[in-house]
This record gives sequence, C-alpha cells and structure tokens, in this order.
Amino acid sequence: MVNDPGYQQGSGFKYGVNKEKAAIERERLFKIIEDLVLWENTNNEEVLARAREEIVRSWRETCELNKGHPQAAELFNPDKLPAFHDPFAGGGALPLEAQRLGLESYASDLNPVAVTINKAMIEIPPKFAGRTPVGPRIESDRQEKLHEHWSGARGLAEDVRRYGAWMRAEAEKRIGHLYPKIEVTADMAAERPDLKPLVGQKLTVIAWLWARTVKSPNPAFSHADVPLVSTFVLSSKEGKEAYVEPAVDGDSYRFTVKTGTPTEAAKAGTKAVGRGANFACMLSLMPISGDYIKTEGKSGRMGARLMAVVAEGVRGRVYLAPTPEHEAIANEAQPQWRPSGDVPARLTGGTCVPYGLKEWGDLFTPRQLVALTTFSDLVPVAIEKCQQDAIASGIADDGVGLDAGGSGAT
Repeated sequence: MVNDPGYQQGSGFKYGVNKEKAAIERERLFKIIEDLVLWENTNNEEVLARAREEIVRSWRETCELNKGHPQAAELFNPDKLPAFHDPFAGGGALPLEAQRLGLESYASDLNPVAVTINKAMIEIPPKFAGRTPVGPRIESDRQEKLHEHWSGARGLAEDVRRYGAWMRAEAEKRIGHLYPKIEVTADMAAERPDLKPLVGQKLTVIAWLWARTVKSPNPAFSHADVPLVSTFVLSSKEGKEAYVEPAVDGDSYRFTVKTGTPTEAAKAGTKAVGRGANFACMLSLMPISGDYIKTEGKSGRMGARLMAVVAEGVRGRVYLAPTPEHEAIANEAQPQWRPSGDVPARLTGGTCVPYGLKEWGDLFTPRQLVALTTFSDLVPVAIEKCQQDAIASGIADDGVGLDAGGSGAT
C-alpha cells in the first residue's frame, strides 16, 4: 500500500533520493506501522490519519508513474483509492483493517457465520456512523455518559450494549427463577476460612459445573450413579487454586470444594489407572470401560450430578460446593421446544451417537433449552422495540430493511 522510499525507477533509485535518505524515510514509515499496531491506538484517529495520508500519497505517486497506461483513467485514478476485495474473508480482520485505512472494502465467504460477522463489522456500521444511540439508557450508567460524543460507530456500539442489557433484564423476568444467586452461609465458611468475609452475601452464579454419571458397574453399588470426571481441578491459577474433593460415605457421596494446591487425586479425577478402562467407580474402584459407558448411554442411564458452583466475587471467581437447592432448581426446567433432527452417525473428530445422544436436542440440558428459547423469543420483541425507539428519536421510517440496503428505523 505504501511505496518503499528507495524503490527502483528505471535502472536506479528514485530520482533525487539516495540510499541514506531512503533509509531515513523508511524508518519514518516503519514508525507509523509501529504506532498503528499498538492495541491502545486501535481508535487513535491521529495515528490512523498518518497511515491514510501515506497510502494516499503513495497511490498518487503510483498513478503519476502509470499515467501513460492505456487504461490509466480507469485503473490509476489519483482521486480514488483501489478497492480491497477478500473472497474468503473469514473473521474479517483484513477487510476491516482495509476499511480503517480508508479503502473501499468488499468481503465474502462460503461460511454464513463469517458472512454475518463481516456484515456486522464492515457493512452495517458505516450506515449509522455519527448517530446518537436510541435505546433505553442503562440505569447503572454514569451521568456523564449521557453527554458522550457519538462519533463514528460509537452510537451504534452503545445501542448494541443497551439493547443487550434490555434483553438480559427481560430474560431475567421470565427465567430468573431458574438462575438463582447463591448465598454464602456460615456453614460453608466453617470449612472454608476464605469465605468468612462473604457470609450472608448472595453471589451471582456464572457457571454450574456438572459431572456426567453412569450406574456403577459393581453389583453391590449398581443403584448408585457415579461420576465420570477427567479432573477435579477447578482453578490452577497461582494463588487462586481450587479443586473438588469428593466425600464418600458408603454407597453415597457428596462434593466439597477446597482451596490450595490440588492433590494428585484431584488432578486425576475419576480416571482409571492402567489399560482397559477409561474411569473407575468412585465407590468401589471397579474399572469403568468405554464400552460400558456407551452401553449405559444408549440405555438411557447416563445422568448428571452438580459438582461445583462458580460465583462472581469482588476480586474474581469464587468456587463453592453445590447445594441441593441449586441442583433441584436446574431439574425444574421444562423447555417448551427442543431442536429436532438426528446427529450424523459419523463426523470428523468423533460423534456423540455411541453414547446415546442421537438427536440435536439431546446435546442440551433442559435449563439450557429454556434459556436459548427465551433469548430467541426476545429477538423479534427487541427488533420491534428498536424500531419504535428509533422513530421516537426522530429517525425516518423508510420501510427498507438492512437486507435491502436501508439505513432508517426499519
């Protein structure tokens, strides 16, 4: 995009430029690149302007050198930069960067996900450049955000944030009871001194960690569902280590959560030692083979047991032992819809069919399906609300959607 300052013209260096001067100019251009690649300069207009200026200058220089070309008027117009085309754009990094540097950017791909990503990054934002957001303000926002300068795509980005918050709030009204907070009790802190400052607080849960289970292969424990766990380690980050420690009592067990350096047993989970088995029964230590697991799955005897709860703390994640209440609430979910269709019996990298998971709906828990359908149902509601908010803010309703090139309220 930018000509080298010492490029050859004819049989030698560019007229009037010796190697020393070319090296100095080259370092100046390199400095622009060095500034351009810094993350903190992603939206630095001063740095971007310097880069765009050099691109334009080099293009005009190229046009001057090619003014004798028979198609110079069409191919070498000094007032119009060449367009950028990426036929297999993927995640859109190249066309997006080309657009930031001032080129007219075109992207395509065979993957519909990639097409959607590129549309959201390089096609849609320019249509709404410089517009103020129209969505309902988030109550927790600071007052000064109301007077922010909405240049570029900032207004559109803010609307994405606002309507995302609105959808989350609406979803919470509908299914919040299935995703309760977890209260840190004195009993929890009795075994975990690190929890004492949190006693009485209700923490937002960010993950429920479940273990797949099968019936024990040992006849004496065949009524018990035993976990299949590759590792009990929850966090290996230095200073914040946490792991699950099962407490076995006869033919039953419960999961506890410990902090500190994980034991070797925690690292191993319930994996079996030696050949011929994938896991071992936690109650009897009897090996559990891969074929046995598949038979259990196909027979509908594969289940799940809540192993740990990950909550959001003031200084990071808090790992907690599961409670009967949280496990029961998850089992209360009753989805009104589940995806149909058979999972392919053969897929590159393996398939879940041998484990009894034959349909797409089998890959989700009931609570996941309830959440997914709730968010899906809210999408058309959000679209209607966005349209009404846009009209109320003064944007014309042209009746033309984005798919047809529209840029109004529709």
